[in-house]
Amino acid sequence: MENAAYVGLSRQMTLRRELDIVANNIANADTTGFKVEQLLVGEEVGERARNAFIRPGVSFVLDNGVGRDFSQGALSQTGRTLDFAIEGEGAFFTVQDGADQAYTRDGAFTLDAQGRLTTETGHAVLGDGGEIVINPELGQVSVGADGTISQDGETIGRLSVVRFDSLGVLEKSGDGLYRNASNAVAQEAPDARVRQGMLEGSNVNPILEITNLIEIQRAYESVTRMIENTTDLSRRAVERLGRAA
Repeated sequence: MENAAYVGLSRQMTLRRELDIVANNIANADTTGFKVEQLLVGEEVGERARNAFIRPGVSFVLDNGVGRDFSQGALSQTGRTLDFAIEGEGAFFTVQDGADQAYTRDGAFTLDAQGRLTTETGHAVLGDGGEIVINPELGQVSVGADGTISQDGETIGRLSVVRFDSLGVLEKSGDGLYRNASNAVAQEAPDARVRQGMLEGSNVNPILEITNLIEIQRAYESVTRMIENTTDLSRRAVERLGRAA
């Protein structure tokens, strides 16, 4: 009886985690460059609660972490000079995050007091030669499909757009940024195209995520009933054994 309750509890734990992830997806349905996430569920085989010599073991539900869908989000026209979108999956803008580099699909950039191109949260956007500095007095900035930035007829830099052989090396670090969590080296992404005056929307499908919420709620209720029934059977078994004694 205890095994069934423990298995149910392990499933409830993953369902609660899944609920948090789906709710976060819905909350970020309108967040620029956001990538939808899902819980990766696995199996953990444990011993039986009462007798370790009985085979096979009991399978518990295991939280294997979060997976992300890095597919392309829809591009929308903004007309803003310093808004950029990447057309091409798996490629990222490079920014400075403290002493390290970070990566983002959110191209809603701005200028700081020194004329540096930055993200809305203040992270310097990097080009092939480091930070990109723009002089507002020289007029409008134009950006080519390869990321080359020009102003007043002269090239002042090129946006660093990179990708990794495996997107699994990236972990979310907040502010729409991803960190390289391994020794993998970022590679230039020549096939990716930069679109000026556009932003990439989230790739969240709100209808699908709301459906997932309903399914999670129903699954949680089903497991709860199973645990309650198991507990009730155990209680009645103990009562009958007591009467027989």
